[in-house]
Amino acid sequence: MSREKIANPILPGFNPDPSICRVGDDYYIATSTFEWYPGIQIHHSTDLENWRLVSRPLNRPSLLNMLGRPDSCGVWAPCLTYCDGLFYLCFTDVLRFDGNFKDTHNYLTTCETIDGEWSDPVYLNSSGFDPSLYHDDDGRKWFVNMIWDHRAEPTFFAGIVLQEYSLQAKGLISDRKFISKGTALGYTEGPHLYKRNGYYYLIMAEGGTSYGHAVSMVRSRNIDGPYEEDPSGPIVTARDNPDWPLQRAGHADIVETQQGDLYLVHLTSRLLNGQFISPLGRESSLQRLVYTDDGWFRLAGGQTLPQLEVEAPDLPIAEVEPEIEIDRFEDVELNTVYQWLRTPWPEEFFSLTDCPGYLRLYGMESPGSWFRQALIARRLTNPEYEATTCVDFEPENFQQLAGIILYYNSSKFHYLYISTDDEIGRHIGIMSCEGDLSLRVTYPIQNERVALPDSKPVYLRAIGNGTNLSFSWSLDGKAWNEIPVVLDSSALSDEAGKGDGANFTGTFVGMCCNDITGMRKHADFDFFSYKSQRDSDTPP
Repeated sequence: MSREKIANPILPGFNPDPSICRVGDDYYIATSTFEWYPGIQIHHSTDLENWRLVSRPLNRPSLLNMLGRPDSCGVWAPCLTYCDGLFYLCFTDVLRFDGNFKDTHNYLTTCETIDGEWSDPVYLNSSGFDPSLYHDDDGRKWFVNMIWDHRAEPTFFAGIVLQEYSLQAKGLISDRKFISKGTALGYTEGPHLYKRNGYYYLIMAEGGTSYGHAVSMVRSRNIDGPYEEDPSGPIVTARDNPDWPLQRAGHADIVETQQGDLYLVHLTSRLLNGQFISPLGRESSLQRLVYTDDGWFRLAGGQTLPQLEVEAPDLPIAEVEPEIEIDRFEDVELNTVYQWLRTPWPEEFFSLTDCPGYLRLYGMESPGSWFRQALIARRLTNPEYEATTCVDFEPENFQQLAGIILYYNSSKFHYLYISTDDEIGRHIGIMSCEGDLSLRVTYPIQNERVALPDSKPVYLRAIGNGTNLSFSWSLDGKAWNEIPVVLDSSALSDEAGKGDGANFTGTFVGMCCNDITGMRKHADFDFFSYKSQRDSDTPP
């Protein structure tokens, strides 16, 4: 059975900075996770269309501890490669976001299997981010990364440097050499090296990770240069086509199929209702490439715009595993669809065994914390969705809250919560933070306060409809009370708040419990359901 086209994006929802490699008939894509734990998502496919999450390798304290990392810091731009029976995974742990300095530490971890226990990290350098490892055909290994210049003359992006990596020494064994300052687009980052027909090719992300993003390439007969620019300019970009449905195309990697066909994966964003808003964050898309007679890589068809559909490779169609729609928390391990924030010690705040059949969250710090939050959530993959849960929670004071949350980062969220106060007792509330540090209570309003009965679980629901978000609640899961407040989903996006792509993640929906008193009051969640239109059925 064969198919003609693959629809983009292939990894919908927050899945940026894709790095792809093939091992035999298996394809793997690693993507950035920033402050979400465990670090790095690795998806597997055999047909380049149907992907399944198979690993989050940075899953223990020795590999990753992000307590205190600011929003949009943590794990940036992994590079996944395979050589001589071993997977290699490079990544950056970013400690600072604002200001001239970034503080970026680059590491390497390895594993014989994609879903096994990855090795303790080898420290590489801290000179910039977007690390990448290239395995040359003579057995040598070369490491590239962008250089961050805090002097900002004219930008922080100083170019790409090359160093040799030694397996025996477990480190870099040569001085760094600048091999490319990039093209006139500037903001040069995201390097990967390839070799073909006697040329070394260096692919780069340029133009900034917002709507000027692009994929550029240079080449050289020698790995350390000098490199010449592709005379045709970027391989793929939407920077000059603001009406195109797929925007911010950049940060790419190349793979060759078993039949010799070439494909490129890259990050992109879908516009929301035609506006420059992307609550889903940066996603991963696929483009077909050709190798030209004059030795350059081009998109098939001769265009540079990221295509909404691409010609499929001649590979058997893989079986599609249906995504879980309702999780009743009957297993002793958390389903892989979920992540949490920053901490490598999740046992501090959640359990699936303390109250069997329930996800128990022990109240931790506020939704604005960069340290310990009790928040379990999953990615939004479509702007049209419905998420529902049922929570048993008996707060003792107004500083204890639990409920369902739409969360982009610590300053961008909409939270439907249960709490209590001296005036009305246990009640429903909505609080929002829309891109700054101020907290806005949008419900209850004075004349619509509704007390909840004690000792009774409450059903909570979030419904997304494009830029609009609405909440409702129920005591039996059948008769629903819609809260008369329409919230703005676009506030949960890269562009909101600081704006202009200044943040790098995407919107999650999930369960949250906060106890600002420090007493760790728990909430028990009976189930969590998420229903979305199939992403391929919903145009960008």
